[in-house]
Amino acid sequence: MSATQMDMLWMAYGKAGAVGSIRHEDDLFHVVMSDRREIGAYPTLEIAKGALISHLKPGTDRPEFRRV
Repeated sequence: MSATQMDMLWMAYGKAGAVGSIRHEDDLFHVVMSDRREIGAYPTLEIAKGALISHLKPGTDRPEFRRV
């Protein structure tokens, strides 16, 4: 893994603000919801995004993911 891929952070934003984050560390993508619940660690960013989305309330629009 290159240095540019280490310790990246993506924030997930919905209509009401931040709903969670995804942190890339140790070759895994760690998902944390805005209420600080840790959802888990996943092998790819797309799987991590899906996990975060699956923990939103039913009917919630898909959040926008921004790398910060």
